[in-house]
Amino acid sequence: MMRRRTLLASALMGAVALPAAGLTGSAHAATPGPSVTKSGTSQLDAKALFFVSYDGLVNNNSFQKNGLLTYKGYQYAAWYTADRNAVVARRAVGSATWSTAKAGHTLKADDSHNVISMGVSKSDGRLHLNMDSHSNGFTYVKSVAGLLDNPAGTAWTAAVFGAPQSTLDGLALTSQFTYPQFLSTPDNKLQLSYRVGISGNGRNALAEYNGSTWTNLGEWSSSTGTYTSEHGSSGARNMYLHGIDYDVKGRLHSFFTWREQSGSVMCSGGGLTNHDTGYVYSDDKGRTWRNNAGTLVGTTGTSDLVAVTDAGLVVDPLSPDHSLMNQESQSTDSAGRPHALISYVPGRFGQCTTSYAADRIANGRVFHVRRNASGAWQKTELPVSPNSSQRTKLVLDKYDNAYAVFPYGRIAGASAASGYTDWKLLFDGSGLNAFGEVVIDELRVKADNVLSVMYQEKSTGTTPSALHVVDFKLPA
Repeated sequence: MMRRRTLLASALMGAVALPAAGLTGSAHAATPGPSVTKSGTSQLDAKALFFVSYDGLVNNNSFQKNGLLTYKGYQYAAWYTADRNAVVARRAVGSATWSTAKAGHTLKADDSHNVISMGVSKSDGRLHLNMDSHSNGFTYVKSVAGLLDNPAGTAWTAAVFGAPQSTLDGLALTSQFTYPQFLSTPDNKLQLSYRVGISGNGRNALAEYNGSTWTNLGEWSSSTGTYTSEHGSSGARNMYLHGIDYDVKGRLHSFFTWREQSGSVMCSGGGLTNHDTGYVYSDDKGRTWRNNAGTLVGTTGTSDLVAVTDAGLVVDPLSPDHSLMNQESQSTDSAGRPHALISYVPGRFGQCTTSYAADRIANGRVFHVRRNASGAWQKTELPVSPNSSQRTKLVLDKYDNAYAVFPYGRIAGASAASGYTDWKLLFDGSGLNAFGEVVIDELRVKADNVLSVMYQEKSTGTTPSALHVVDFKLPA
């Protein structure tokens, strides 16, 4: 089954880097292409907590959803200060001045997985935080009701946040919790995506808040089944999400890669067991999941979960020998079509990575994978090398132009009109002195056509460094 699925996915990928149907021609002649204009930089913290763990920083990690967000004219940022306090800051959009309030929690471990993720429950105007977890217990904090609906009329102090909890208002999820990601549903509920278990043996799950009560919807991906490569087999794994996002029509999309527990599937112990880029979607807010062909492949909270042995999941096949990165980035365009960025070491640099970090820094490349207007999957290699072992973030503007925000704050763009074949560097990161991965404000792009990027300056050891937000105007 694995081989048949891979062959099918290969066929789907046949039209690589060709213009999408309906995106060329005179009808789009007046549509602006991608551009970024730096419009301001503000400082969140002169001395934010700094330590390098798993190649990354706890204040800037790709799987934060969201470390930076905009809602009803105010922007919010969360991070850990040099004394390890979790804090949240806000500013009126356009202001250079941030106000900071403590969230009542102190970071427990020097682990870059233990990020702070924020979410908005639109039904009651609360800000939610989930933080400080890596295969163990989490800390949850929520604000008073109405805080986000009337920010100008609410004093910004620690008093707006409730006491830290180890549950979701009494709902205990799992003792092995990682990767909190909040997302607002089309009917204004708030969902929390998370992993149960550990790397190489974990399952994705969802919880949901209706404005008064949290409910655990349950697990939706499976860690069981046999995967076999040319080198060996593995009987356990976890599905790493590149994201989980609702489109404009209410469909929930998720790209992913599998990480196998057994290193026997790799050509070298120095690589990564990640393989294949997969895709699923849900039309009932995460209750059931379907593959690209629309076939039901899993039902949340049951024994029928999305599994590595399910047919039709893979949209870009790749063996575990190329250091494919997990948790890169995804988005959806104005027509609800899914897009993702993935990165790995292409075969032209060899068929076996032996040191994933070194090989990715030297030869890693980023690829744009998307489903076009005719329903076919297309893939384009970006001509800008990341020069990093870390991840790149994807943004789409109101014209569906695509932007790749690389480590160190570099930005490349491609136009929808070209079928995303004209990728070029738009901003070289000069003057930022950014460490590596950055955090983007997905909601502000949609709210006022500005790309806000949170980044931390390079440092050494555990010497604190400055944390900033830089803003770029996108095409009007």
